[in-house]
Amino acid sequence: MPMAPSLLYHNPQMSTLADLRAATWPSHQKLEGRLNVKVRFSTLDGYRRHLEQMWGFCAPIEGRIGEHIGAALGDFDARRKLPLLRRDLAVAGASLPAIEALPRAEPPLCEETADALGCLYVMEGATLGGRTLLPVVTRSLDLRATHGAEFLASYGDGVDAMWRGFGSALDAWCGDARRRTRARDAAVATFESLGAWLCSDLR
Repeated sequence: MPMAPSLLYHNPQMSTLADLRAATWPSHQKLEGRLNVKVRFSTLDGYRRHLEQMWGFCAPIEGRIGEHIGAALGDFDARRKLPLLRRDLAVAGASLPAIEALPRAEPPLCEETADALGCLYVMEGATLGGRTLLPVVTRSLDLRATHGAEFLASYGDGVDAMWRGFGSALDAWCGDARRRTRARDAAVATFESLGAWLCSDLR
């Protein structure tokens, strides 16, 4: 019988990436169970609302991550999601002042590089999910990687390479138990925060 994720992430032989994946799995499952993405992306208004929420989450957390991530991940600027979200929101009809005035989530605690890597794990994981969501908005809203769905397309054909690079940075930085624990705790806190933010308008 396969081990439950709650048991798996205590295995010191796992890669840090696998450790964080196992630790956040319950939060991931809970969020997937609450969000009906096909319904959200069935109308332009619903899709725009999702982008607005993602912008409101990414804006403060990218600022926090950027203060601490440089020592471990030199290409963080290439991983920022705000430029993509701004362009997608503009396609959906939002002006720049309206985007900047959107409500922002309270970011999770982020005090050192290991915390920042844990927070970024959640944002980088969204790039993998975006590949499955992009065809949904293409079919329902006729939006594409180059027009209105840049956030979902993220790194395009480079998603796998960027994910591997992030995993390598995690392993290199979180080689001791203290750093790995901080990264794991930050990832779980970030996923829980994202779920609460995206579901704030759901009953």
